[in-house]
Amino acid sequence: MKAVVQRVRSASVTIEDEVVGEIGPGLLVLLGVATPDTDEDATWMARKIAGLRIFPDDAGRMNVDLAAASAAVLLVSQFTLQADCRRGNRPSFIAAAPPEIAAPAVERVGGLLREQHGLRVETGRFGAHMEVRLLNDGPITIVLDSTLDRNDR
Repeated sequence: MKAVVQRVRSASVTIEDEVVGEIGPGLLVLLGVATPDTDEDATWMARKIAGLRIFPDDAGRMNVDLAAASAAVLLVSQFTLQADCRRGNRPSFIAAAPPEIAAPAVERVGGLLREQHGLRVETGRFGAHMEVRLLNDGPITIVLDSTLDRNDR
């Protein structure tokens, strides 16, 4: 499971001229699920996202997590994060999980962020053509990959 996490002042997802998800200050999380990803990957990812201390404290240093910052999450599925560009110029998406695996995995991460971490989570719509707007804050952009952590669990 891979995620691109961006600290934002605001972000939204629009589908066919309808805003379906919108946050103020918080994190925009683009999440890509691979075929071998498990519930353990979803749990790891939710814990990492919730625990990232990338909001400023009173001294202006990045030292505060989402809950302490009273911030929200906009979670957007993004299968293209699983692209393999090692050969040629056309990305291969063979590593991306099929919708019947990926959609529940994205929902699981969102559910864990809500239920276990008490966060407000907005989402896009799985499989839809989405317009994602954001006002990046920093800019602060972090890449998370649950597969890199598997040996340390």
